Amino acid sequence: MPNGKLDNQLNLSLEVPGTIREKTASLNVGFAPETKMWELIVKYTGSLDRVRQDLGISAVELLNGYSILTVPENLIDRLSDYEEIEFIEKPRRLFYEVNQGRTASCINPVQTGDNALFGAGVVVAIIDSGIDYSHPDFRNEDGTTRIAFLWDQTIPGAPPTGYDIGTLYTREQINQALKTQMPERMEIVPSTDLSGHGTHVSGIAAGNGRASNGLYRGVASMSELIVVKLGTSVGDSFPKTSQLMQGIDFAIRQAIALSRPIVINISFGNNYGSHTGASLLESYIDAAANTWKTNIMIGTGNEGATGNHAQGILKMGTNSAVDVVVTDYEFSFNIQIWKNYFDHFDISIIAPNGTRVGPIPRILGKQQFRIGQTDIFLYYGDPTPYNIQQEIYIEFIPVNRYVNSGVWRFEMVPLKIVVGNYDMWLPSGAVKNPETRFLLPSEFTTLTVPSTAYRAITVGAYNAYTDSYASFSGRGFTRNLMIKPELVAPGVDINSCAPGGGYAVRSGTSMATPFVTGSGALLMEWGIVKGNDPYLYGEKMKAYLIDGTRQLRVESVYPNRTLGFGALCLENSLPR
Repeated sequence: MPNGKLDNQLNLSLEVPGTIREKTASLNVGFAPETKMWELIVKYTGSLDRVRQDLGISAVELLNGYSILTVPENLIDRLSDYEEIEFIEKPRRLFYEVNQGRTASCINPVQTGDNALFGAGVVVAIIDSGIDYSHPDFRNEDGTTRIAFLWDQTIPGAPPTGYDIGTLYTREQINQALKTQMPERMEIVPSTDLSGHGTHVSGIAAGNGRASNGLYRGVASMSELIVVKLGTSVGDSFPKTSQLMQGIDFAIRQAIALSRPIVINISFGNNYGSHTGASLLESYIDAAANTWKTNIMIGTGNEGATGNHAQGILKMGTNSAVDVVVTDYEFSFNIQIWKNYFDHFDISIIAPNGTRVGPIPRILGKQQFRIGQTDIFLYYGDPTPYNIQQEIYIEFIPVNRYVNSGVWRFEMVPLKIVVGNYDMWLPSGAVKNPETRFLLPSEFTTLTVPSTAYRAITVGAYNAYTDSYASFSGRGFTRNLMIKPELVAPGVDINSCAPGGGYAVRSGTSMATPFVTGSGALLMEWGIVKGNDPYLYGEKMKAYLIDGTRQLRVESVYPNRTLGFGALCLENSLPR
């Protein structure tokens, strides 16, 4: 029987041999082969002192009863025996998802006159791929930095107090580096942003436009910055959810120490989960959003047109089939099927050569099959104390180098149906070929996790040049019909900061989210810093932003799955 305190993917990871895990894009995330240690996310009650002492493990304690533990694989079962430990999840990989935008978002009108708003007194936290800290747009007129803290999780040696990874660079260290030239500068603060993603996002949210004489100024150009450069998973360049949780925790703790309100920008996600806001990561974000004077803005991801989601409704007496086209040279892939626990149906898997496996019995735990050159591991999960949904997780692993290409069919035969709705997701990002996709996909419920967190302000993208949809933008609603996204912002052909001191044009919900992040900083300046509304954070911020949205001509019914309540219009969000 599976361990009820462990999430399904972790249960399966522990049941299959390490040689199998290494062939997948997901099962080995969080595991360090050289030390046989797992990094795990736990929800706990009380104190972890007894767990630490008995098992000799390290723990990074986060706000509100969450922790990141580093545990030998052979002690995970013992860990779950402690009553202090409520639930355990393995980390997931995260995937990164910017002048026209300020105008379309009604930001310019609030930045004129005697009461102009530029985010002064508010902290903007960017948790991303890093930042080019020497870029003029993140420096004051005297050349000093606007960055209060830069935590680079990829550089070992001097983590912030209470954390185990990376190196923390303070304002003073960054200013010291800025007084020198290359290469000496990199000896003092060697943090870089190789992809440019974090620098671009930071520029939209809070760049001051100094490198362009104000032409490409961001939204909250007078806010202080806290930057967290996320670490990497073992063996690849993608960060993990456990690192994101620590980044959020660090940013909020620093804002509390500075006694300043904070808005946090998250521009990435993944497809793993029930998309109901029920994972430990999402529940942690909900709790964090209720801590201090905090707002958390998260992009919906770029899964809208990728073909990575399918859905349907089963009815008694009618079978349902879902086809997946698997391209040549696919190393591995997985599929999640999320369903209601009280809906019962059999599943058969038909390979491209016509070989059928099934009906597969509804047995909790791992089942294993082989078709041609592909091993199939199927795991029936149970509802958890945090999630009413049931997951059927299927991993396709090559016997040699590649899985069998062609059309794989998943056939569902109803046995007992109460509601009958189901959703299926393929992995997002660069873990599979983009041509591997559902034959008849659905563009709805393509929000990436954790944008499905209830208390997050979830942001989609639209094309501000045409006032129309951005086809790539992840769409709602959540599987349990929460209205997500709440709003959209410009996300097509946005010009913002690039490493090296210049600018670049990018598109994506990653670019839309910081428009809302910066706008949140302006509202907090008006409300909290200037004393017009000292409680303008959390759900109240969400209400103000929704109240100000404007409707696009492409939709007549609001809220809707694509645009939420409408497009960001900050001027309308300020109370009259």
